[in-house]
Amino acid sequence: MKKTAIITGGAHGIGKAIALKLLQQQIQVAIWDIAEQAGKETEAELQHHGKIKFFLVDIASEPQVREAIQATVAYFGGIDYLVNNAAISCNKPLAELTLAEWERVITVNLTGTFLCTKYAAPHLRERQGAIVNLCSTRAFMSEPNTEAYSASKGGIYALTHALAMSLGPEVRVNCISPGWIEVNNPEALTSSDHQQHPVGRVGKAEDVAALAWFLLSDESGFITGQNFIIDGGMTRKMIYL
Repeated sequence: MKKTAIITGGAHGIGKAIALKLLQQQIQVAIWDIAEQAGKETEAELQHHGKIKFFLVDIASEPQVREAIQATVAYFGGIDYLVNNAAISCNKPLAELTLAEWERVITVNLTGTFLCTKYAAPHLRERQGAIVNLCSTRAFMSEPNTEAYSASKGGIYALTHALAMSLGPEVRVNCISPGWIEVNNPEALTSSDHQQHPVGRVGKAEDVAALAWFLLSDESGFITGQNFIIDGGMTRKMIYL
């Protein structure tokens, strides 16, 4: 029986890289995204790697998440893995950040992860599955004007270990905290961008995808409730001006 993964925000960036990595491991992939055109393009681009299906879903909507779970199970036959990757940001000065903007970021990033996990959980339990949540180094360190995004990712960190306790032993739950992962314009990176990282380069989406697959796979069967920082060593670097 082939295994199936749901990847939220799978139409682009890190989510797309994870989709490709899982397809290369013979995993069937359901990509959920609110970006319809990008989702269709990713489905067409990756379909020669394996079985992939795009579902138009706003993970902030409980009815849409319920319906998408049912549609995914009907199409693939079950769910083995869930990658909660979809997220948005709204970085602006605190005095200018509206309540509606704050609530939208928290709802998509944190509540969306909760909803997807809640409705996928019965199917994951059946298959002894695994979940990977995308957190961020912003849960542990910040730049100015990132309150909504940082708070949402701090919530993901705590939600991960809570879910690991609630869903174990049938389902393992871990999270990944990327640092600077360039997915839009790597050609624009400068030598100083790379050199400020202890490993000597800025991160790539493929770096996160490789870690995500490890945490989903049976090779990490003794790991749950943990957070894995993937940032080229930046959070361990002392910086003096």
